[in-house]
Amino acid sequence: MAPTSGCRRRPTSTLHRSVRAALVTLASVLFVLVGAGLSSAQDPPDPPSPPANTAPAAPDEESAEGVTVRGTLNNAGERLDGVVVRATTEGGEVVAETESADGGRWELTVPPGTYVFEVDTESLPDDVTVQTSVTRDVAPGRANTVIFSFGEARTGSTVAWGETLVRTIVDGLRFGLVIAIAGVGLSLIFGTTGLTNFAHGELVTLGAVAAWIFNVTLGVRLIPATILAVIVGVVIGLLNNALIWAPLRRRRTGLIAQLVVSIGLAISLRYLILAFYSDRTQPFDDYQAQQQLVWGPIAITPVNLACIVISLVVLVGVALLLQRTRIGKAMRAVADNRDLAASSGIDVEHVIRFVWGLGGGLAALGGVLFGLSELGGRVQWEMGFKLLLLMFAGIILGGLGTAYGALVGCVVVGLLVQLSTLVINPDLKYIGGLLVLIVILVIRPQGILGSRTRIG
Repeated sequence: MAPTSGCRRRPTSTLHRSVRAALVTLASVLFVLVGAGLSSAQDPPDPPSPPANTAPAAPDEESAEGVTVRGTLNNAGERLDGVVVRATTEGGEVVAETESADGGRWELTVPPGTYVFEVDTESLPDDVTVQTSVTRDVAPGRANTVIFSFGEARTGSTVAWGETLVRTIVDGLRFGLVIAIAGVGLSLIFGTTGLTNFAHGELVTLGAVAAWIFNVTLGVRLIPATILAVIVGVVIGLLNNALIWAPLRRRRTGLIAQLVVSIGLAISLRYLILAFYSDRTQPFDDYQAQQQLVWGPIAITPVNLACIVISLVVLVGVALLLQRTRIGKAMRAVADNRDLAASSGIDVEHVIRFVWGLGGGLAALGGVLFGLSELGGRVQWEMGFKLLLLMFAGIILGGLGTAYGALVGCVVVGLLVQLSTLVINPDLKYIGGLLVLIVILVIRPQGILGSRTRIG
């Protein structure tokens, strides 16, 4: 975003070296923790010893330990209501039974144990068939969601390695664009204020949670719910600036101190979300269990295709904003030389407020797209934290403070992360992003489109 020519030289300072060291240290620690956690996650837990009586206790005897199992009956976009769903033991004894309500949603409460969930075919419409029953271990403290597949069962087929590569590249572009949507605001905030905002990941989570509340709790369709969540993200970004960062700037608080404040704010927001939301993964009501669209070697779901299109449209809009509008030119001027911009009549604080609002809105949109495309249409309380270091890796790879560099760097990181699944376990793919962050900070901290010496 910042031009590379101007009238005043601003060399790399002790601040930048300190920020770089902090990022390297944090990325290294998280790399070790994530690697250890994910590796341990690959080891399956010891199977529970079978109870003396294979039939589970009656629900009234274990009502305090009842676990809710839920799902949505979705036949290629058609929600099926009035359909009977039952849970049986492996021996065929019926434990619980219910009918799906409006929207195809159903819910059962059963004691912990292993059950077979099935749809009563006689209650289905005449032209609808269900493929098979679902066996599930039900336990408290996990997302006990059952998804039934409708229609004729498809036979498996081996996908050629070339097709797998093409599909992975398309998936990497999709993931990189989602990271860019969430990360451009982080880059713009750094460019105009110099702040490395570690709380930006929580803005991503808040956007996804807001969309989930509008969609699931209030019953708003997901598209208008996403628009409302973006507005909420803008408001949260403005409040962040007005209540925390503007007073710190007026007091001339150093950027290192502001960085520490952002880390504390990130931790506080993360656990406030945990307290008021849930530690469980919660699905959106819309766009679940979609069928892939196949064009030659490319196979993509409508939701992922929509995420790519939305990301491209929004990023092109941000680029036009920076190049063609007065506020965009003012943002570039403030990023280039804040003092010179102020002496030229630009209201620097107004520009910073606009950047915070824009960054909050983009982060909220990025959270919804991340939940839809990467988490299977679900929302997690720490999803923004998982995306944070990938955002840092992308914007540092492209060049801190440059919007176009953030776009390029995030797309490259998304490609690397998804391509790594061809050779490593997909559960470990985020480690590649952390490695990129560490390598770039050590070898070329100015990034692809950045320069070691900022001129402006």
